[in-house]
This record gives sequence, structure tokens and C-alpha cells, in this order.
Amino acid sequence: MTELVVRRLLIDLDTPLGRHWFGGDAFRTAFFNALSMSFPVGEQFFIDSVRNGYKALPLEQQESYRQEVQGFIGQEATHRRIHGLFNAHLEKQGLVNAWAPRAQKRMALLEGTDPRHALAITAANEHFTAIFAEWMLANHDLLDGAEPRLKTMWLWHSAEESEHKSTAFELYRALGGSESWRLAWFRRVTWIFLSDALRQTVNNLRRDGTLWRWSTWKSGAAYLLGRRGLLRQAYGAWRDYFRADFHPAQQENRHSAQWLADNAGQYSLVGR
Repeated sequence: MTELVVRRLLIDLDTPLGRHWFGGDAFRTAFFNALSMSFPVGEQFFIDSVRNGYKALPLEQQESYRQEVQGFIGQEATHRRIHGLFNAHLEKQGLVNAWAPRAQKRMALLEGTDPRHALAITAANEHFTAIFAEWMLANHDLLDGAEPRLKTMWLWHSAEESEHKSTAFELYRALGGSESWRLAWFRRVTWIFLSDALRQTVNNLRRDGTLWRWSTWKSGAAYLLGRRGLLRQAYGAWRDYFRADFHPAQQENRHSAQWLADNAGQYSLVGR
């Protein structure tokens, strides 16, 4: 198991955000804003899934998972709070979060079902966020030009996502979750995540008045599909999830540890 610590991010989220805070780039700003809009609802779902999965373990197994589960919940609760503050600025800018209500409706369908389903969904989403996190940490220079406090926010969040990427997966396995359901949920989450991210990004760009500009989609194509693009570089790690011997710990995480070591002044440890 992993020793997870909870960190308090030391940045200013009271000062309003620039409309195009990502270096003046409309697409990249809209894309990251879209991701942030999904986090408060999503992080709460992950917290509930892990907590319920932990409670479903036999009592004799719970102790070995207790500290990691507490750390996971603490980190995700902090992410939920930080992105709630960030999203409040987006609402003031006139952006409308359509992703969260859709997600809440889907989550309601899982009420009363086997907790392994929610854990499988959480493990799938955690794989997505861990892939994105390590890509962003490895290519942190692509965030140059963004407001410095927001660059710090995204890289801190990325480092912690990489750090706790195994928790839901290991609980799913400990509860005897099947491979067929693990892969079925991953396929479904892949479609839902990518379609929701695109829909919210387009929604943000429409409200921003930059949806139909050539520069917007030129930037988007380069950021997602270019030589160092997110989708292009992350495909191999995404595909690894289908291997029978897959475990999240096999994925790259050195960039996470390095960022946390190099940026210790940007956060404080909670309870220490």
C-alpha cells in the first residue's frame, strides 16, 4: 500500500481568474476549465466509492487498508474544495457547468448496487487522471504562460492523482472484482469521459465567443494530437489497462515524486 499524505495548497484562489488564464489561449483554457467542472462531483463519487468499498471488506482486512483509504479521502476532499473555489470564478465569468448534472444523474443509477461497480468506475477514472497527470508533469513547460498560481494548482493536483492511482484498483481486487467488469467499465468510462470533456469544452468556447475561430481549433489539435499531444502520448498507457496483468503501479510516477520534492514550498502537510 502507499503512504498518502494530505497537503494544503498555498495559493491564492480569491483573486479572480483571467478569462483566458492559460497564456491567452482560448482552447486550452476552455479544456482545463471543463476538466475542473467535473472534479467536485467526481471527487465526491470517488470518495464515496472508496469508503463504501473499504466498509465492504472483512474486518480483518480493513486495518491494512485504513491509512491509505484515509489518505485517499483526504487528498480527494482537498481537490474537491480547491476546484470548487476555481469553478466559482468560472460561474462568475458566465460559464455553465453542464457536465456535473449529467454525471450526478448517472451516479444516481448506481445507488443500492454492488459497491464493486462504483469501485471499478473509480479505478477507471483514476487511470485516466493518472495518465493525464503524468503527461502534464512530464510536459510541464506546456503550462508556461498560464497564470503561475494556476500552473501550480494543476501540477499539484496531477502529482497527487499519480500518487493515489492504485487505491480504488486494489480495493476492487481485494473485494474479488472480476476482470470482465473491470474492462467493461473501463470501456464505458472511456466513452463517457471523452464525450463529456468534449461537450463541456465546446460549451465553454461557445459561451466565450471563440468556438468558431480557426486559432481555437488549431491550438486544440496541437495540444491533443501534436507531437507532444495528450491523446497521442497517452494512448499506450490507456491501452495498458486492458492487459490481464495490469496494475496502476506499473505506470510512470517519477515526475510526480520529483514535482512534490521540488515544490515543497507550495504546500503544507495537514496534521504534521
